[in-house]
Amino acid sequence: MPKREVELVVISDVHLGTYGCHANELLQYLKSIKPKTLILNGDIIDIWQFSKSYWPESHMKVIRRVMKFITDGVPVYYLTGNHDELLRKFSDLNIGSFRLTDKLVLDLDNTKAWFFHGDVFDVTMQHSKWLAKLGAVGYDSLILINSFVNWCLKLMNRGKMSFSRKIKAKFKDAVKFINDFENTAAELAIDKGYGYVVCGHIHHPELRSIHTSEGTVTYLNSGDWVENLTALEYHEGKWSIYKYQPLQFNNQAEDPDQLDAEDLDSKLDVKRMFERFRSDL
Repeated sequence: MPKREVELVVISDVHLGTYGCHANELLQYLKSIKPKTLILNGDIIDIWQFSKSYWPESHMKVIRRVMKFITDGVPVYYLTGNHDELLRKFSDLNIGSFRLTDKLVLDLDNTKAWFFHGDVFDVTMQHSKWLAKLGAVGYDSLILINSFVNWCLKLMNRGKMSFSRKIKAKFKDAVKFINDFENTAAELAIDKGYGYVVCGHIHHPELRSIHTSEGTVTYLNSGDWVENLTALEYHEGKWSIYKYQPLQFNNQAEDPDQLDAEDLDSKLDVKRMFERFRSDL
């Protein structure tokens, strides 16, 4: 199957290392595209909840796939988030076409785009980090229970449901937080003279123009790979939200613990990359 060419792909909130992560679906998506630039906009690896006892092969495959992009010369930017904030001590690290940083500004067809995760707007993150971490554990547990319920619903030929989405929808504060988050990001971007502001963090995919008394900006959010399974794509001057659809990959179903030819090539490319890196030290 030919790979789809995309100028820029933005992915965030994958949460590798947690039960809620849809690593195999993300892997199918990554195998289907040929991006010119890839931006990982935070919370890719969930260091908060990382456990040696839970790291499936499918999660490792995602890492190898990203590293294969790097060995192929694709610029890959890893922007740190709150769940992978430990990486911030290594900000501005550059290895080949890979760059680790906290925020990024790119020029897209003469329009400046501002990329960052977005946890800086989260008051809980700034003042009660322990509460945020506790909430993350509860969220992952809820996703695990939700997965079991959806498995039962599938046996009964019924549609899936999302516990967390239903809970968020019932609380006005959650809706207000999302609106405040988006408006704050937009106001700051307009003040800085950017045309696009691209975030993650809130697991809420979005693409819309926000107007204020000071100007207009296009606000974008890449969503997540826990519930929404979404990414942002920029191609031929236009932004779009990619939504994973299982039917697109029916003929590519695979055992997440098996390696295909591309995965084997990826392992070899990653090995060569590290060998070159060690020789340069």
